[in-house]
Amino acid sequence: MTESLHKLQYAEMVINNLYVDSVDEVKLVEDGIRGMLSKLDPHSSYSTPKEVKELKEPLDGNFEGIGVQFNMMEDTLIVIQPVSNGPSERVGIIAGDRIISVNDTAIAGVKMSKEEIMKRLRGPKGTKVVLGVVRSGIGETLTFTVVRDKIPVHSIDATYMIRPGIGYIRIGNFSATTHQEFIESLRQLKAQGMQHLILDLQENGGGYLKAAVDIADEFLHRGDLIVYTNGRRVPRTDYTANGHGAFMDGRVVVLVDGYTASAAEIVTGAIQDQDRGLVVGRRTFGKGLVQRPIDLPDGSMIRLTIAHYYTPSGRCIQKPYTKGDAKDYAMDMVNRLKSGELTNADSIHFVDSLKYETLREHRTVYGGGGIMPDYYVPLDTTLYTSFHRQLAAKGIIIQQNLRFVDNHRKELKERWTDFADFKQNYEVPQSLLDAVVAEGEKQNVKPKDEAELEKTLPYLRLQMKALIARDIWEMSEYFSIFNESSEIVKKALEVITDKRYSRDPY
Repeated sequence: MTESLHKLQYAEMVINNLYVDSVDEVKLVEDGIRGMLSKLDPHSSYSTPKEVKELKEPLDGNFEGIGVQFNMMEDTLIVIQPVSNGPSERVGIIAGDRIISVNDTAIAGVKMSKEEIMKRLRGPKGTKVVLGVVRSGIGETLTFTVVRDKIPVHSIDATYMIRPGIGYIRIGNFSATTHQEFIESLRQLKAQGMQHLILDLQENGGGYLKAAVDIADEFLHRGDLIVYTNGRRVPRTDYTANGHGAFMDGRVVVLVDGYTASAAEIVTGAIQDQDRGLVVGRRTFGKGLVQRPIDLPDGSMIRLTIAHYYTPSGRCIQKPYTKGDAKDYAMDMVNRLKSGELTNADSIHFVDSLKYETLREHRTVYGGGGIMPDYYVPLDTTLYTSFHRQLAAKGIIIQQNLRFVDNHRKELKERWTDFADFKQNYEVPQSLLDAVVAEGEKQNVKPKDEAELEKTLPYLRLQMKALIARDIWEMSEYFSIFNESSEIVKKALEVITDKRYSRDPY
């Protein structure tokens, strides 16, 4: 035992035995671990057993529960969609149902938190839960006994043909099932005539390294370097393509922004450095630190940084940071906005020492943290008015959409059976926009003048249409509508259809 370790144990023992008030020994130790880690990099962290379970669920690709997408309207749970062929759908629960009780315990009208409701609905596979359900048009409360099961958590948000011959896939995170989902998305799009692909990694915070490597592998040729890691106590490890990719021909454009991080940056960097595709958007987050999960005996976990990620050209993905200064690191996006980086390409400057070259076409790319796109698209700060931001922050937009769809679900589904027809011809009723504005006024959220209101309405109208499409169909339809207004998506379509796109590197 080292002298330092003995000192640490002795301090804990003294505090536990002699401190004037009683102490929680478990919390004391946890705080000590957190204190040590806080003096390191921004991504080394400690998680309690409960936090570990919550963190793993979206990355494991499933959880155990009743299988419904839901939202809370006031204090009532409304089913948006039952998971296809999930336990709730199998017993007859449908969109629009209100779940008011779980095992004879009321969950509606009692101000129960969303977290507490989820805790009651979830449970081990094979266990039963009795749900009290109120359904529109039926006077009495319905009772359903649902046998909980494994519920898939999809990491691909959208898959659709954005233009003839051009597919679009948006990946939300990199989980254990992402690669399998991606292959299925490619299969669907190829069946619809896809020749080129827009891969949307905006707001993708990362996930499993293996998932990122497997996705990049689908684009690259045998032996192409995807990423490598290197650390003080960890030797360099190279990850290369196996040459059996499912999309090795056809143009590729990757969409990124300031919240594209970690595993998503690995995929972006590999495609850019190997000249396999072009990158459109804004500089990515810059998380290039490798964490090793270290399980502790009580189920808690330390995620300790052990190495850096490097792109094939040798760029370190990690942006600069000061050890122990988490606040400055967390303010990075605010600092980017203040410096003009998010709104003006002329505000971005790189020193010559950060210059690198792509591996085939020898194009200049830059290191220094994050991946800088080949085509920069400034953030449109005029798109969201202050009035819109406040409406969104208070949940008014979501709540009014939920109320509208709940009241008109049957007629919407009967009238709009074809999404292409809906996308082209559906118009959000003025009454819905008026309801949003009126609810805002009730909660003291008002436009500063008539000009701000008029500026807010077009984007609000588009948002409501996309949300209605999501509730009638799925997230692919939501993005199909929303993407038509995205400057980054517009630029991607321009780039991917440009005859000067790029020389074919292969």
